[in-house]
Amino acid sequence: MNILNLKSTLLFIFLLIAIKTPLMADSQDYQIQNGDLLQISLPGEAALKAPFQVDRQGRIILPEVGAMQVSGLSIQAVTSQVSDQLKTVFIDVDNLSVYLLKKQLIISVRGYVEEPGEFTLQSDASIQLAIYAAGGLRKGAQLDRLQLIRDKKTTVFNYKKYLDSGDSSLLPTLRSMDALFIPASPMTGNIEVEYNPSDITNAGDSADSSTSIKVFGEVNHPGSFAYRESMDIVDLLMGSGGVTRYAGVEKIRVITDGQPTLFNLKKYLDSGNQQYLPTIKPGATIFVPKQEEEIKSGANMVYVMGEVAKPGAYESTKGATFMDILANAGGPTRFAESRQIRIIKANNSIIAFDLSAYTEGRLNNIPAISPGDAIFVPEKTDMNEKSWLKVTPNRAVRVLGSVVHPGRIEWSDEMSLLDLLAHVGGPTPEADTANIEIVVPMGNGSTKVHQFNLNAFLKDGMSDQQLPVIRAGSTIMVQQLPQDPSDNKSQWVRQSSEKSIYIFGQVGAPGRYMFTNEMNFLDILAAADGPTNEADLRNIRINHRDDMRKGVSKLDLALYFETGDDHLLPQVSTGDTIYIPEKDRIWLDKSKESTVRVLGAVNKPGRYRFDDTMTVLDLLAESGGTVEDAYIENITVVNMSCCRDQARNFDLKEFTRSAAFADLPVLRAGDTVYIPYRSESGYEKFRKGLTDVIQIVALGALIGLL
Repeated sequence: MNILNLKSTLLFIFLLIAIKTPLMADSQDYQIQNGDLLQISLPGEAALKAPFQVDRQGRIILPEVGAMQVSGLSIQAVTSQVSDQLKTVFIDVDNLSVYLLKKQLIISVRGYVEEPGEFTLQSDASIQLAIYAAGGLRKGAQLDRLQLIRDKKTTVFNYKKYLDSGDSSLLPTLRSMDALFIPASPMTGNIEVEYNPSDITNAGDSADSSTSIKVFGEVNHPGSFAYRESMDIVDLLMGSGGVTRYAGVEKIRVITDGQPTLFNLKKYLDSGNQQYLPTIKPGATIFVPKQEEEIKSGANMVYVMGEVAKPGAYESTKGATFMDILANAGGPTRFAESRQIRIIKANNSIIAFDLSAYTEGRLNNIPAISPGDAIFVPEKTDMNEKSWLKVTPNRAVRVLGSVVHPGRIEWSDEMSLLDLLAHVGGPTPEADTANIEIVVPMGNGSTKVHQFNLNAFLKDGMSDQQLPVIRAGSTIMVQQLPQDPSDNKSQWVRQSSEKSIYIFGQVGAPGRYMFTNEMNFLDILAAADGPTNEADLRNIRINHRDDMRKGVSKLDLALYFETGDDHLLPQVSTGDTIYIPEKDRIWLDKSKESTVRVLGAVNKPGRYRFDDTMTVLDLLAESGGTVEDAYIENITVVNMSCCRDQARNFDLKEFTRSAAFADLPVLRAGDTVYIPYRSESGYEKFRKGLTDVIQIVALGALIGLL
């Protein structure tokens, strides 16, 4: 072991001895009591590491042994008993030791406390700490008659006197298993109520109901008050805690000798004239009505309605502004449409006011408010409900087509087209955002139509100043792209020919399609389900109709697939027509001077595309080869030259024996290859004629013999 580890071990042992020795030394003669915490140490046994508390029966529960009575015993006696008990389950208990870890009390707190029950407290705990452990005293506890119950004997002590003086000698000392009982005050009665002594004081001080003054209604503490000659109605209202915020202070009722009179507290407070105070006599009754029970009207009233926190009638004093009246009404709620506030004047005229624009500094003047005016704050329009009644046509914009929430939207002049599209949830995935149509009403009753390309706006990073101007009453139409390219005829009535691309010929779904100019040729071809197996990819034709590129262009798509050169792909735009021809149908797009004709005894006679690398053998193979009756010894090739036509015969049968490629006739564009039938040859005709002569001679000889 090195010196550092030795020092650490010695320091640990020293600290352990310093901590445990005083407690164990002082505890040798100490008798264990209920609640104490004991520590049993037996090296190598994890089950004994946790402290053991002595329960209210004076026992500890040992693992694998059970309960053992320890209350009233010394530490030495407990150690001996624990050792004897653990020998039955443990092999070696020679190093067993038991010491007192902590002295504790088990105290029961009952009666008028927040959380009565049994609690484990430290050994020097006081009465006040026991009450604190029970959550404190409840309102209505009788503090001068607390009881301490010990061994079935009850000791009464005055806890309130301790609270008044702070003299701790007035409180008994706690022992383990003591019970503390807190009684309830006799003033709480037999019914459990929320008791507050201040409420009894505020409820009045009258003991004689015949002469007491009764105050009730919209006051904070109604009750009966003893009559005094010097008091007036203001004193009585103050004694009852004052009026509430809902009190109708202008029509307080005072009943004296069976005769009711009205008292206007506001008028008295405004003037201070003592003559407005009614006479108060013994037995009088004062009732303060609720403000809502009265209809507030008059020449000085301003009415605030709609989406404000406190709608109602408010008195308009001299110099009160629109903002003063709106603030008294609690201001607009979160559901208020503060851009469309209306002021209905007393002369029936209407003034519109945009509170949001005023708060944003875009509006400098606020409307003047006069007595008799009414302020109406409307509710915001919910996009999920019909807004025909809430939004008039001169304030609405219609959004139709492929947007998430199409409908009528309330328009504000500080909004833009992008704000409007965002408000309706934006375009759907099927929307044609390159051709948004906008119809804007003009001042003279006419309309103006705009085409807006949202894709180009976002792609080029344009500013909001380049957005089309929208006014209330406008209509925005967001077109929808075809959902099913294979059957899009239902879309034709909704798209013009200028926005369409036509695809004909050998494609999976020929027809008319709506596309944007940002799409390329392959996008359009893919939408039409691509070329079929019969498509001639080397002779695709595109008819351009726009002003800059009118005419027809040719595309060799097979060459593009071989080279990957994007420059081979044509630039197509809306209005163009794409035609993909069928294989081997070259007479539709090839002149006779650029093809080679194969006639006669072949399986597929016809016109074939000319290729300089082709020979007569390639041409015969492409035409399906000769038929069985072909006269291959006399194939004729008719050449077209600049000066005159010439013909040359070719013996295919002889070529198969000699393989002389030099004897193959040269083919040129426009040539004709003819393979005669054997029945058309001179030798065959001679052979047939000779057969006929022999048959006639034989027939004559036979007749002569007969």
